Amino acid sequence: MKRFVKENSLSLFFLVAFVLALVGQSFAGNAAANDRLLSEGGAPISWARYVTSSDFAVDVAENWQSEYLQFLLFILATVWLVQRGSPESKKPGEEGGESDAEQKTGRHATPGSPEWARATGLRQTLYGNSLGALMGVIFVLSWLGQSVAGTAGYNEQRLAQLQDPVSWGGYVASGDFWDRTLQNWQSELLAVLSMVVFSIYLRQRGSPESKPVGAPHRQTDVEG
Repeated sequence: MKRFVKENSLSLFFLVAFVLALVGQSFAGNAAANDRLLSEGGAPISWARYVTSSDFAVDVAENWQSEYLQFLLFILATVWLVQRGSPESKKPGEEGGESDAEQKTGRHATPGSPEWARATGLRQTLYGNSLGALMGVIFVLSWLGQSVAGTAGYNEQRLAQLQDPVSWGGYVASGDFWDRTLQNWQSELLAVLSMVVFSIYLRQRGSPESKPVGAPHRQTDVEG
């Protein structure tokens, strides 16, 4: 068990932090929702009812979709685009999908290579793009979840104000949906931009997300 925890400590740390943050969000959101209901003359709702509500679902889904959009764009952009001096980038001149020898696929695979990396044709293509594909699928599903939950929550507000509900398509085309969506997108894209640029000039000793402390600013594709 100790060995398992040590060898998987990074993913376990973020898993625990994620669960704690999600639980904390559920209680804070429930409190905020009850404050709003009481101010409007309504009755407070239980925690269990809140975490199964459209309000909670849309808040969670809109954060997830923006995060996975960030990963998807970063994964795909770094295949073809470079930033001189950033450890988050390949070296200028190395843009593209790289050769089979560089990627250790097909006849260039090593004994420890995954089975699908040693394959040819469709299996190798699918495996060679599986990370970006998975991020894309999760992004689309999260985006759809946000739109469906958002439609339900938006219509609850409209009905409370004696207004007609809107369709899913009507909500997706609304300012409310895109206001929520673009707020998250711009913050995630800014975070990626900051990481790419700041890592050219700043260092964090021992982190693979940083260049070695003594590495020149112009040195690209090197990790500490």
